[in-house]
Amino acid sequence: MVKIGILGVGTVGESVAKILEENGDIIEARAGKKIVVKSGVVRDLSKKREVDIVLSDNPSDVVDDPEIDIVVELMGGVEEPYALVKRALENGKAVVTANKALLAYHRYELQEIAGDIPLMYEASTAGGIPVIGALRTGLSANHIESIQGIMNGTCNYMLTKMINEGAQYDEILKEAQDLGYAEADPTFDVGGFDASHKLLILASIAYGLDAKPEDILIEGIENITQTDVAFAKEFGYEIKLLGIAKKVQDENGESGVELRVHATMIPQESMIAKVDGVMNAVTVVGDRVGETMYYGPGAGGDATASAVIADIVDIVRGNQGPMLGYKKGLESGLRLLSKDEIVTQYYIRLEVDDQSGVLAAITSTLGEFGISIESMLQKPTHNEEIAKLLFTTHKTQESKMQDAIKALGKLDVVHGEIAMMRIEK
Repeated sequence: MVKIGILGVGTVGESVAKILEENGDIIEARAGKKIVVKSGVVRDLSKKREVDIVLSDNPSDVVDDPEIDIVVELMGGVEEPYALVKRALENGKAVVTANKALLAYHRYELQEIAGDIPLMYEASTAGGIPVIGALRTGLSANHIESIQGIMNGTCNYMLTKMINEGAQYDEILKEAQDLGYAEADPTFDVGGFDASHKLLILASIAYGLDAKPEDILIEGIENITQTDVAFAKEFGYEIKLLGIAKKVQDENGESGVELRVHATMIPQESMIAKVDGVMNAVTVVGDRVGETMYYGPGAGGDATASAVIADIVDIVRGNQGPMLGYKKGLESGLRLLSKDEIVTQYYIRLEVDDQSGVLAAITSTLGEFGISIESMLQKPTHNEEIAKLLFTTHKTQESKMQDAIKALGKLDVVHGEIAMMRIEK
């Protein structure tokens, strides 16, 4: 018999306990041993839980219990769970975590501490989708060329509503909060931070990069308008919040990796463009297998618990392997490109005087930075003297685009804030 202790018996923790009990026979058949929850830890013992297990408000009752074989960490946060997971590993206990923030900041320290002790984390990224296992094992014969992921169901739900139903950002955010998809303070989701934590975990497995959220480009969906949605439709794009990891050649011909999270225009015919609602999807391009896609629910008690229990079964079977999927340095020589070194196409939205000579001033300013326009659209505004100018560029470097936007903002014919979105084809 294998005994489990759960740190954080909330929505996911309750689902883990229920599934281990209700599907116990099939799980035992697959794992080869009976798996039971011995105890769990909660912050508030007065709150009723829908599980029949021993509960405590003291984490030591789990991490220091000699009878517990596997600690499941579902607390959330960074430093407190880091200290507890570290202690559990030092006590010789295997660990399963769904905590993306913990891994975004401490995955390499935990790998050192764990050594040969299993530390599994499938549920930390894209909920019930087995993308961690795919990268660690299923695609282990491949150099990973790129990863693109819809990794936040809240943003995908909101963008789907904005595109398919013409909803405004503010009204759909309130609906997402009412449905429980978005928190009262939605910044972590809509600002791209949740997706960035998941991207960093995937990038470590694919490229061996030890980057923190502060090291990469992170933008959200807060500034997207129906004008942007209309332009995207007219030119054959969908808008998605994507986490992107891409191996590229830098200016010196050396290999580097772009890591970025932002709202992105992508071709409507691409596989990932068809993923709507609260669903998540990750596409991975390997040098041997080509493009593969992993699709499913990115959150929810049962979906996330399914991934947690898959990790528990792997540990019981003895199939865990190295934490980050490799036993020695991976992809040596790769470096994380700075935000300024990113190269892609861009969409720009700005308001300008509706008069002759304006377009020439815009194209001339862009030309100073070596930027050329690929497509353009002009839309009227409520003020007949002002027009909205929407255009896409050919590929250029991020630093040049940022400098060009500053220069455009200084033109007398340009009014208000200039909006920008990146394009991936």
